Amino acid sequence: MKKILLVGCGGHALSILDIFESQKNWQILGFVGKEVDTGKYINGYPVLGTDKDLPLLRKKTDFAFVCIGHIGKINKRFEIVKKLEDFAFKFPYISSRYSIVSPFTEIGNGTSIGHGAIINAGAKIGKHCIINTNAVVEHESSIDDFCHISTGVLINGGVRIGKGTFIGSGSIIREGISIPPYSIISCGKRIMGWPIKRH
Repeated sequence: MKKILLVGCGGHALSILDIFESQKNWQILGFVGKEVDTGKYINGYPVLGTDKDLPLLRKKTDFAFVCIGHIGKINKRFEIVKKLEDFAFKFPYISSRYSIVSPFTEIGNGTSIGHGAIINAGAKIGKHCIINTNAVVEHESSIDDFCHISTGVLINGGVRIGKGTFIGSGSIIREGISIPPYSIISCGKRIMGWPIKRH
């Protein structure tokens, strides 16, 4: 069983922990957090230290996973991934045992697929993306690196989503739409064309 460090101690970390536990093929060593988190336990797993402790923690495992959400923290996610890459950590792709992922997809390292999510044939998802609970990514859609697809989002076929984009819960993206990098779509939106028409 491979050992892994989880980096980040906020609410999103609970979701990532749950996905890892659903797979049952990883040994979670513990979390890396802020100074105030050190010594605490998250659902039974210890917070082992901060990013200052990465050189020592790197000796215990080759693998790490970023557990920080996207909202207001996209630059922080970039920084943490870069720091982990500097220590030559490897990033697995993880999917919940309760998700449905077609074998005819491409999914990048560091990406998480949450409970109840569906990824259909021909979809391509980049590195370090968050595909959250009950999201649907339909056939031949492409999601670039560092995107966050929130709970219950429906992305129809042939959609292109640029790097670093956030799509809020319950949004629906019409087939064939291209969304530029670093876009923010608030929850519940129906995107029928781009740019969004404002009234």
